[in-house]
Amino acid sequence: MNGDRVGRWTSLFATAVLAVGAVPGQAGAAEAADWKTCTAAGKVAENAGRYSEAEQMYLTALKTAGTFGPTDMRLGASLNNLALIYDKEAKYDLAEPLFKRALEIAEKALGPDHLNVAASLNNLAGHYDSQAKYDQAEPLYRRSLAIREKALGANDPSVAISLNNLAGLYRAQASYDQAEPLYKRSLTILEKTFGANHPSVATSLHNLAALYVKQGKYDQAEPLYKRSLEIREKALGPGHPDVAESLNSLGRLYYAQAKYDQAEPLYKRSLAILEKAVGSDHPSVAATLNNLAGVYRSQAAYEQAEATYKRALSIRERALGPDHPDVATSLNGLGLLYYEQGKYELTEPLLRRALSIRRMVLKPDHPDVIKSMENYAAVLETTGRTAEAEDLRKQVAEIRRRVIQKQ
Repeated sequence: MNGDRVGRWTSLFATAVLAVGAVPGQAGAAEAADWKTCTAAGKVAENAGRYSEAEQMYLTALKTAGTFGPTDMRLGASLNNLALIYDKEAKYDLAEPLFKRALEIAEKALGPDHLNVAASLNNLAGHYDSQAKYDQAEPLYRRSLAIREKALGANDPSVAISLNNLAGLYRAQASYDQAEPLYKRSLTILEKTFGANHPSVATSLHNLAALYVKQGKYDQAEPLYKRSLEIREKALGPGHPDVAESLNSLGRLYYAQAKYDQAEPLYKRSLAILEKAVGSDHPSVAATLNNLAGVYRSQAAYEQAEATYKRALSIRERALGPDHPDVATSLNGLGLLYYEQGKYELTEPLLRRALSIRRMVLKPDHPDVIKSMENYAAVLETTGRTAEAEDLRKQVAEIRRRVIQKQ
């Protein structure tokens, strides 16, 4: 039985709405200057990965922006900035109404085809994407991309952002043939615009590498991950969350090739960075914990693996909700751990719940759904429920047949 220990990766940087075309309102010069100062300080803290500090600066800026009038674009910018930080902190319930209000302001003040509207659409789509609400995210990404291509041309960096984010959505749904050309086009634009060593290029390299890992193309993925890590360490510093992401992903690559001694120190370094940068209860921490638990499980360090899986699961359930695909990933890993120890009474409910979640939020032919069906069939057979196991395996065979027919 195979477990899935892939943590969720971030999309290319989300675009904060620019505070252009501000409506003067009744605010004075002092308020405008305060807003600029707080917004700039928030952006510095955000770029450095100090999200709690950024949140406070953006909250202060938002309070000031409220004095500028209900359609002032500085209000929209502050709403977007704060919502983006809430998303990074996994405070999704707080983020969504801010994103929606910012989009409403931009559409009312600037019209439906303005670039600020495209930025707001992109950010709201990313919010849904991070929660696996793909049907809600895709039309927003597509509308954002259409606005940007029409206004800026096919080779603008903002177009690259939209391409990259749409590709990430396709990758999450295992639509790899749709994702790869979008990633490659995005990378070409960014390298041409910013040069080979820009952090945006590093993110694009990282995401293309992640696609190759999903396809088992490890030799193609490794140099991209290493180049991405090198750029990020040099440009952002060794303690930045993006560096932790690269370390985590490179660790996943080595894990997939059973190079556990190379994977473990990368996971541990990633975990240390993330706990310091975003706190111990963030979904990014849970992703690294889940991956580290997989290493322990593969080394038969079952007590360490169990404690680590449980911590990852607890964080994910609190931060993401009980029906998120990442919750299913942790349930699956913990269930497989118990299976390998012969603790079938503990295995069965975990794998059943993981399968239920994946069927609920992913396409029927998604690899994770198929994997969960196979895993659950194995435990059913082991516990004497042979007829149920056989029925499930027939369903898997039919799904695979339909996938082959579509190719």
